[in-house]
Amino acid sequence: MHDVSRGRVVVTGGAGLIGSAIVWALNLRGVDDILIVDRLDTSEKWKNLVSLRYRDYLDAEDFEGRILRHPTELANTRTVFHMGASSSTTEADAGYLMRNNYEYSKNVAHWATERKIRLVYASSAATYGALESGLSDGADLAALRPLNAYAFSKARFDLYARDTGLLERIAGLKYFNVFGPNENHKGEMRSVANKAFHQIRETGTVRLFKSERRDYGDGEQRRDFLYVKDAVAMTLHLAERDAYGIYNLGSGTAHTWLDLVRPLFRAMGKAESIEFVEMPAALRDKYQYYTCAGIDRLRASGYDQALTPLAAAVDDYARNYLIPDARLDPSVS
Repeated sequence: MHDVSRGRVVVTGGAGLIGSAIVWALNLRGVDDILIVDRLDTSEKWKNLVSLRYRDYLDAEDFEGRILRHPTELANTRTVFHMGASSSTTEADAGYLMRNNYEYSKNVAHWATERKIRLVYASSAATYGALESGLSDGADLAALRPLNAYAFSKARFDLYARDTGLLERIAGLKYFNVFGPNENHKGEMRSVANKAFHQIRETGTVRLFKSERRDYGDGEQRRDFLYVKDAVAMTLHLAERDAYGIYNLGSGTAHTWLDLVRPLFRAMGKAESIEFVEMPAALRDKYQYYTCAGIDRLRASGYDQALTPLAAAVDDYARNYLIPDARLDPSVS
């Protein structure tokens, strides 16, 4: 067992959706000896940090420089949650993604493992490519076929970690469709729950893609949606266990887009109004109609907590965060 409350915790991507939620969850445990690493840009990502408790902040470039040139300087670190990455699935600069997501992760992983620092890093369900079945964390990593440069950069690090033996000492987490508070800064990469809320507030209507397949009705395409509060509970659990290798983090249940957006109308006191629009031609050959995480390895690790039902998660998100424009705050029960 690993105790995350002992020694300093580093959270890269600590101002992002999952990273800031990890800091929030640690704060709820009374942990605040935390170094947040991120790249604060011109977005309002900094607002995710306002209510959180942490010891220090470093820009991502400064952190990388420090662990490369002065690797013993952060000697009191015992845990690293490496969530930092460019997560845009539409980013066209593959060179940038490989530098930021692949090379950077290699540097963090070698620094941590050489010092026996517990490392948990974010992989991505996007590495499964167009697969609609067999989304198992026991799958052969070399057999996966990512569909975009972001997923490629993530998949390459998974393979590097496997081939160099790092995966025997660290844990890589393939997050599925995470949504929840602290994602307002993500622009087009925000969850559909977030986008739908703003559509309802501005127009009274949600727009969803029509189905191009006879076996799925409009809005009945399915995804494995995971509330960020559940995602961080799983993440902290695996960090504390002797958990190594790749783990899927999802709900283990596939829900429709209709299941996702309908609770928003109820939470907002609005009449349900859903418009189905044509799917862009560029998406039709790549669009997944069904994803569901196999979470047997997570359960086998001892994670026995019940997951937040989707409707309850969306209701909590809307009422307590989206409507009041609030962020995760460890001082608010």
